[in-house]
Amino acid sequence: MNTEKRLEIFRKFHEDNPEPKTALIYSSPFELLISVILSAQSTDVSVNKATAKLYQVANTPETVYALGIDGLSEHIKTINLYKNKTKNIIKTCRMLVNLHGNKVPQNREDLEALPGVGRKTANVILNTAFQQLTIAVDTHIFRVSNKTGITRGKNVFEVEMQLMKFVPKPYLLNSHHWLVLHGQYICRARKPLCSNCSIKDLCEFKYKNIA
Repeated sequence: MNTEKRLEIFRKFHEDNPEPKTALIYSSPFELLISVILSAQSTDVSVNKATAKLYQVANTPETVYALGIDGLSEHIKTINLYKNKTKNIIKTCRMLVNLHGNKVPQNREDLEALPGVGRKTANVILNTAFQQLTIAVDTHIFRVSNKTGITRGKNVFEVEMQLMKFVPKPYLLNSHHWLVLHGQYICRARKPLCSNCSIKDLCEFKYKNIA
């Protein structure tokens, strides 16, 4: 895919949704961090439902850590893999209290040192909470980027590096959200809605689902 096509794709994404937002509901970098950790292999809807009650009771590293394993488990037991996530969150909160002054770090190295936080989660926090130019490649972004021809990466890291290189700089900050939303609602894994796609004339996928 050439530079002009990529520019037009992201121009259209911006035109359709000038201020894209994550579906996760949060009011601080810490709340976003916990919600993103919980969202692994879980829906945003289920996470928001659980955190709506959790954050009323505890929404800082100190207060969540004070809940302990049993207390936190009660709030997130409806979420997939909640037992492992509970352990990671309690350990993460302890580190935030002891090492980071009760605050979420704003650099990749410290974020990825937290239990339950990998590169993708760190990218989400850096981008969404701290407005840094990062792209968290999940299954949606991997699929959309390769299917459209924006990238030709064999794994998530390759796709991330290619997106960082190829996405036009004026659109880089919000590109993560646009690609995720496009993958969730239009360019779906099964039966993509190509007829409703605003970039179908730019997309290089050969087998479009157009009625």
